[in-house]
Amino acid sequence: MNMIGVILAGGLARRMGGQDKAFLMLQGAPLLDRAIVRLGRQVDTLAINSNSDAALFERFALPLIPDLDDTRAGPLAGVLAGLSHAESAGASHIVTVAVDTPFFPDDLISRLCAAAKGQGVPLACAATGERTHPVFGLWPVALRDNLAAALDNGERKVDRWTAQHGCAIATFEPDPFDPFFNVNTPDDLAEAERLAS
Repeated sequence: MNMIGVILAGGLARRMGGQDKAFLMLQGAPLLDRAIVRLGRQVDTLAINSNSDAALFERFALPLIPDLDDTRAGPLAGVLAGLSHAESAGASHIVTVAVDTPFFPDDLISRLCAAAKGQGVPLACAATGERTHPVFGLWPVALRDNLAAALDNGERKVDRWTAQHGCAIATFEPDPFDPFFNVNTPDDLAEAERLAS
């Protein structure tokens, strides 16, 4: 597969008082830095999906891909932006991660690819136990136009859209905590500091 890793950093962060979660500090580094390092170990090419001021991201020297419109249609809008970028770059797939999840697994991509191949379906997402994490997913560029049409028709639920096409599940075990723990509130950030130490 020729794929691009896309860091989804376009959320509104209402529970963080509107502060851009990409730049929240954890152990002295922004969450975005951590995501770049973790995902960069797994894929050759990266991009960032964000609707924030492009100047904030200049130091990363990575493609910045905002949503294709200003409706702020949630994670699927970020996935569509990533698929559009990948299509123009000649890639066949993207893998997405959320910027506010600082401990996602180092073998995420290999496990997602193996799950999709093993189950013979085009999509894959991560899970811990019975809980799926659909934004940690493998997405083929071939479904870009279908996703664009779904968003135009008001679709906002990741699970509902992926179920239409077949989505494999790659299950990860908490060791010693859920690797998809995400930072939504100041208390979560404090907990992430504790976990990181």
